[in-house]
Amino acid sequence: MSQRPPESQTSREFVKQSSLYQEFLAEREEILKHKWIESERLGYDIGFERALLDWIRKHREGWRAARRQQHGVPGGSASPFAPPAIEKPGAQA
Repeated sequence: MSQRPPESQTSREFVKQSSLYQEFLAEREEILKHKWIESERLGYDIGFERALLDWIRKHREGWRAARRQQHGVPGGSASPFAPPAIEKPGAQA
């Protein structure tokens, strides 16, 4: 079995500071809150996977829109998870 070389401290810090990782952590926190609320409401632990799917279906779009607005990103894709805008050939800027 091959071993990976150890990650440098600088590499780990870069990842922790990246906007992609920060978005992941914020979204994960919202999912965990949703899991807790729904588990309390139903009276049993619904599990992370169910909470994740339920949160995505019910809340993700609104949460991302509010987050974009909060961070002052004009109508575009502030989320690093969103696909980049594609320019159409012949379109004038």
